[in-house]
Amino acid sequence: THSTETILWAKKDLKKSKYTFNYNLMKELNDNKQMKDVWETSLTKPSEKRCGKHPTQKPIELLEKIILSSTDENDLILDPFNGSGTTGIVASRLNRKYIGIEQEKEYLDLTIRRKESDKNE
Repeated sequence: THSTETILWAKKDLKKSKYTFNYNLMKELNDNKQMKDVWETSLTKPSEKRCGKHPTQKPIELLEKIILSSTDENDLILDPFNGSGTTGIVASRLNRKYIGIEQEKEYLDLTIRRKESDKNE
């Protein structure tokens, strides 16, 4: 079964808002061709679910592309729907700061387990 995720990239005010788009890096990651607006990637790997599962867990590979394309090292990333913590794990791996918000304790616990497991790899 194929699934599709829609990713929105937006900013409040064109003149006042500062944003990052790492065009050259994305081109480099795509064999020196302009990155298309539809990305194909694998499903979330079983190894990414070994600490537990979240019903809408995203693949690490997808979050890597998103974070590399739209942030620089030491930038702060906010994920208001933390879920299993994939955004935070990738942010940490790529030297970004991270704030995640989650209302379900079971998913916060999952995030902690995943983060601890990631440190030990």
